[in-house]
Amino acid sequence: MEGALSADTGASGTSGSLFDRQAWVGVATPQAGEFRIGRQNTAIFFRGDYIDYSSRTLGSIVNNFGTPSRYSNDLAWISPRWSGLQLEAHYAPGESTAGMGAQAVYQLAADYVNGPFRVGYADITGKPNKGAAITVKKAITYRNLYANYDYGQGKIYATFIRSNNSTASADGNNAATILGNVGALVAGTNADANRFYNIVQLSADYRVTPKLRVGALYGKIVDTSNSGRGAKGGSIGAYYDVSKRTTLLAMYETMSNDNNAGFRPSGSAGVSPNFSGNDVNGRRIQGIQAGIVHRF
Repeated sequence: MEGALSADTGASGTSGSLFDRQAWVGVATPQAGEFRIGRQNTAIFFRGDYIDYSSRTLGSIVNNFGTPSRYSNDLAWISPRWSGLQLEAHYAPGESTAGMGAQAVYQLAADYVNGPFRVGYADITGKPNKGAAITVKKAITYRNLYANYDYGQGKIYATFIRSNNSTASADGNNAATILGNVGALVAGTNADANRFYNIVQLSADYRVTPKLRVGALYGKIVDTSNSGRGAKGGSIGAYYDVSKRTTLLAMYETMSNDNNAGFRPSGSAGVSPNFSGNDVNGRRIQGIQAGIVHRF
């Protein structure tokens, strides 16, 4: 059971929800794998360490696009690792007036490790309800293919994503998602469901000393509808392990939105202040972040 607290105010991460991150129970066996039920992180969210040097948080163009993080009522199976291969499947039936399963969210994933190489795939599909508008009957999808190579002193990462999970809010043309990042169902009324994006990102890191690691990445978001809602950018960062549990970090990040794009920097959530109320469309955004990570 996990709950979020705001580090600067102590407020709950989600009003009215004590355990807004995860709340699940499960059983595991060596032969059949693990079975879980409850509110769980997505398979894609779990694979953040495999995506880029930042673990798909601050400084990641992939993360700035938006990654579906967790869903309620989730039934999951995670297999044992068979000769390097592990499989995963999720089904979260939507609880809506349209009926059980009418707006279900499905997930499939596979991860293969062979020595220094890792390759994998994960996807999420959110069904619209049966009464969805004819023009936006498309399911909302997030397909993620990734690979990395451990060369001894660090890793090289590559990832490709295809998704239509981006839409507008008062803060910009790409400041929100259709398949909500934290459990929303697909209404089937958002015309942006017809606009797909391809995201390509390359990244690498290098361990300078046993305690100091540095990394860099470059990524591009391509709007396949050619309506000027793409973006590109990158980051450089450094992580210093003060102890086994505590890490200092520093990072520079830059991202340039196309004329009609409104993507914003993001970590585990949007950075604060998150350009609230500002029009970020077409803007270049850059910044420096510094922080401390402590693992309890």
